[in-house]
Parts: sequence; C-alpha cells; structure tokens
Amino acid sequence: MSFISIRHLWKEYGRRVVLENISLDFERGEFVSIVGASGCGKTTFFKMLLGEERPTRGTMLLDGKSWPAEPGADRGVVFQRYSVFPHLTALQNVMLGLECRDAMLSARLFGARRRAALERSRAMLEAVGLGASGAKYPHELSGGMQQRLALAQSLIREPEILLLDEPFGALDPGIRADMHELLLSLWERKPFSVFMVTHDIQEGFTLGTRLLVFDRVRHDPQEPDAYGARVSYDLPLKPATRRGAAAAPRAGARDAA
Repeated sequence: MSFISIRHLWKEYGRRVVLENISLDFERGEFVSIVGASGCGKTTFFKMLLGEERPTRGTMLLDGKSWPAEPGADRGVVFQRYSVFPHLTALQNVMLGLECRDAMLSARLFGARRRAALERSRAMLEAVGLGASGAKYPHELSGGMQQRLALAQSLIREPEILLLDEPFGALDPGIRADMHELLLSLWERKPFSVFMVTHDIQEGFTLGTRLLVFDRVRHDPQEPDAYGARVSYDLPLKPATRRGAAAAPRAGARDAA
C-alpha cells in the first residue's frame, strides 16, 4: 500500500474547475518537486496536502486512512515568507513546537521535560547552522538564517511530511544553494516525505527524486474555467539512492488519471 494515495481528485469552486481527475501514488520518503505555470493549480494541490482545502470529488488517503481534516503534527510547512514569531528568540521559536505538543493547555514545560526539550531544540538549531544564534530574535537574523529557522521550526516535531511552498524564492542565489544543501542533508538523515512547490524548474530537478508538472491540458475558449489542471508529466529524476524514495519509473500521470 502506498504511503499517500490520491484517486480521481477534483477541486471545483462553483463552475470553476481548478484540478481535474488526478490520480497519484507516493511512497514514504520521496522528494516531490511540483512545477507549472501560475494559476495551474499547484497552490490548490499544496493546500489539499496541508489540509486547508478538501476535494470536491475523489479520495486522498494517508497510510490507507482518510486524509486528516486539519493540518496536524504529521505535516510540517515552510512558506516563502519567513513564518517565525518575531517576539521569540530563535531557540524559543523552535522549542514552541515541542511545548505546544507536550503541554497543549499551557504551552509550557517544566523540570526534566523542559530540559529535554531545550536539548532537542538546541540540537535542531545546530543541525540547521544556527547553533550560535539561539538567543537572537528574527529581526537580528538575515533572510537565509530566518528561513533556516523556519525549517528548524517545521522539523522539530519530526513530521512525516514536509510541505515547502516556494521556500527559497526570496533568497539570493548563493544563499539558495546553501539552503538546497542543508535541506538535502536534513532529508537524508530523516525518513520524511517532501512536497515542494517551486517556479524554478532547475531547482525542482536539482532537489527532487520526482517531478510533477501541473498543466491545463484541455481548453475551451468559450468556457475558460470548464477544465482544470492535471499532472501532465510525472518524472522520476534520479535513482532511489536516498532513504525511502521509489526507484522504479512511473507511468505518465495522463495514463494514470
């Protein structure tokens, strides 16, 4: 059984069709890059993976069970703009995820549990190259450092799925290359699945083990909203040498749908 199974998925808003009859399977640990023109449904698909949107028709299964109705700890997310709390230090930003999970009512840990959370949070900051910046606030960090912090925030609770929405689009090329290296190194250590939306097709090819291309393959000039986007290409990008990624080539998504 696939880790994630999507069957005949449609998303419509009234008479406007956004996604049309998409069927896909994903194995645990894949790094999936999602590309396509603006307005072709990438963001909608991303929101459905996050749990912010629900299918109009079709099914989405996670480990054989219905897709969770709300975003949960099983999914971490990093957006293009730095989703960190400005009033908390870097260490507090990372530790908050553990406090909210382990002390849901008060979001405060004490004693041995607090010491263990601090140790884990410091180790995560070290892993993303911010070990010396734990006492700094986000405004004291560069853009690349803030995105490293956002990544640490998302990974501290060890999600099964990491969702990345144009995470490096606002960074300079040199910093972006450093972030690519960091992300791949973290991914190789942990068995989590990655779904990354990007407008940079080279980035998609560089990072992913699989590339999905979203496109509106059918058009009606008289009714431009009558047809939605489909996955026009589903490409395996490299041998499955990394943890959990599937090695076998996949049939094109047009055939699968």
